[in-house]
Amino acid sequence: MRGLEIVQPIPRPVSQVAVAGRPLGGLTVLVVEDSRFASEAVRLLCLRSGARIRRADSLRAALRHLQTYRPDAAIIDMGLPDGNGAELIRLISQSVPRVPAIIGISGDSANEELALQAGADGFLPKPVESLAVFQNAVLSALPADQRPRGLRLLEREDVVLPDRGALRDDLAHVVEMLDSGNPDALEYIARFLAGVARSSHDRPLEDAATALAQRTRQGAVPADDVTRVGAMVQVRLAGVSEH
Repeated sequence: MRGLEIVQPIPRPVSQVAVAGRPLGGLTVLVVEDSRFASEAVRLLCLRSGARIRRADSLRAALRHLQTYRPDAAIIDMGLPDGNGAELIRLISQSVPRVPAIIGISGDSANEELALQAGADGFLPKPVESLAVFQNAVLSALPADQRPRGLRLLEREDVVLPDRGALRDDLAHVVEMLDSGNPDALEYIARFLAGVARSSHDRPLEDAATALAQRTRQGAVPADDVTRVGAMVQVRLAGVSEH
């Protein structure tokens, strides 16, 4: 991320008062996530919890946001199109003033240690659907003196499921990237697809995409593997588009 730095904005006072069922009332959350499906899930979780949300789909877009305001919490995906989320976590964890709560998010549990080593205050495994898990993660990551005041009744059993239209957009994006034929982007495409499949509870697609990502890292990707994964995506896309 050379040539990019956070310009610290003038802090603005925010009234952070929680009410029953909305324990994150008054907070602003920056979500850095390239998947529309995963991003929509976090948006709904923020909405149900009383928090405002800003969204960015890349490291560069996130830094543009941070040049104009400082969120109360940043939720950062570990795999982004222009780099690893750990880079952004490391940068903003060392900035002054610091973003109060920094949380890494990934479907790969191995990324938890990477996020924490980079300076994250917490980690959320994908898919993120439980209100209680989400609210607890944000509240636990915030310094005690910056948590919203008032009632903090957490939603213990509620889950949030994003609109399938966001899944359709992600699958269509994968098709476009595969059609571009860029071999340098294949590992990112496979990792992105694996995350989308995990968030949508599609285990066969997740396994196929994960295997493709592993083979790509090893430097040997049979064309048949790419074709097979592409065909699986097309079947899912057709099914989502019909509903």
